[in-house]
Amino acid sequence: MVKKEQLLRLENISVNFGGVHALKDVSLSFDEGEIVAVMGPNGAGKSTVLKAIFGLVETAQGKVLWHEKEIKPIPHEVVKLGISFVPQGRRVFKYLTVKENLELGGVTIKNKNILKERMEEVLDLFPALRTKMKERTGNLSGGQQQMVAIARGLITDPKILLLDEPSLGLSPKIVKEVFEKIKEINEKRKMAIVVVEHNLKSLLPITNKAYILDKGVLVHTGVGAEILKDNILEKVFLAKM
Repeated sequence: MVKKEQLLRLENISVNFGGVHALKDVSLSFDEGEIVAVMGPNGAGKSTVLKAIFGLVETAQGKVLWHEKEIKPIPHEVVKLGISFVPQGRRVFKYLTVKENLELGGVTIKNKNILKERMEEVLDLFPALRTKMKERTGNLSGGQQQMVAIARGLITDPKILLLDEPSLGLSPKIVKEVFEKIKEINEKRKMAIVVVEHNLKSLLPITNKAYILDKGVLVHTGVGAEILKDNILEKVFLAKM
């Protein structure tokens, strides 16, 4: 088996909010082409991991390494490196059209031909959006808005896609479709995807690796299927959720 290249590593990262440890001495790594789950109860620090990678929170200590080189994450700089972040809550621009939302995802792409190509590639992944391009995004269903948010995150053709609670507020049927789409993106684009998620039984079967946090501390690392099989979730934190 060919060893996958390590793209990103967090090394002994700590993040404090008003004296409270959101993350404490956490080390995680993400390899090319893998789907990684970051899980834990409310307040575990899951979303803070993504924000630390993307430069949305200040770290008290530790390093973020991209291809083994230390970086100081700043959002527009990490986008150029190949990292894209889709925050929780379907953060679309509701008064703009679907097309305008997608174009904003490619604001760093100066070549119009490349932007057009990227738009077409994304629409191939989300064909249901083709007929919605001129519609105001706020008029779409919750599931369609989530698809717009993910599609916008793909416009820059990132090496790593960070997804924060992509199933939040969606019906079980739409949740299933979202996770199927995540798997499809991973397989077709060979893209690493890091998912913070509460909907564990839907996510774990498609993951290559899972990190479990509790109160800002990393408490378990394993393979998604094994975590389900061995009931590790229940043993580690499920009773607290």
